[in-house]
Amino acid sequence: MERRKSALALAGISVGVIILFGQWIGFLSVIALILMLAGIYKIRNSKIKKGYTMLAIGAGLLVLDHLFLFVVITLASLAVFYSRSRKLHKGQSSIFKHNFISNHKWDEVPWSLRSTSIWHVVGDVDADLTLALPEEREPVIFLQGIFGDIDITLPDNYGVEVEMFVLFGQIQFDRDHEAGMLNRLVWKSPNYTQSEYKVKFVISYLAGDVRVRFY
Repeated sequence: MERRKSALALAGISVGVIILFGQWIGFLSVIALILMLAGIYKIRNSKIKKGYTMLAIGAGLLVLDHLFLFVVITLASLAVFYSRSRKLHKGQSSIFKHNFISNHKWDEVPWSLRSTSIWHVVGDVDADLTLALPEEREPVIFLQGIFGDIDITLPDNYGVEVEMFVLFGQIQFDRDHEAGMLNRLVWKSPNYTQSEYKVKFVISYLAGDVRVRFY
């Protein structure tokens, strides 16, 4: 019964999207949307690999059919990134990085933890805070992009605050798991106020896989 309800919900979403954006949607776009919605359905039913494969193919077809729209979305995302970065860092010294494709491996050797904003179209970030060397007492890490694969490991000696949003994909936070569309998580650790070192993660992607675990 639950699977039937999910299928009906996804069908309703697809019909609504077609009605709303009908003038821009051709045959290729319809196929792309069907693949993406089917991919979300697979992810919800624990068929993760197959689901993400279908999502990737659907997204690729959608980009090919609407290249101009994709460029507009990308530029809008970059503009939002810089606006939000300034608000999050509040004039503090911080690192700004933007690339089409990026890969950050902060889980292999000791690394400097400081306020950082990263934007990419396609990005992979692996961060292990047990290896971090804090340069600030309350750094803010802001990650935003179109497609992202994020893996974060948190020790218990940090006060942690997280704000996460993934439009398509999944968020795994310790034992909690959300997959599908409009995934959002806001959380603050119980020891946040009394912790000597605090860190805030703000993560936002159109499509992504975000995993957070505790050491």
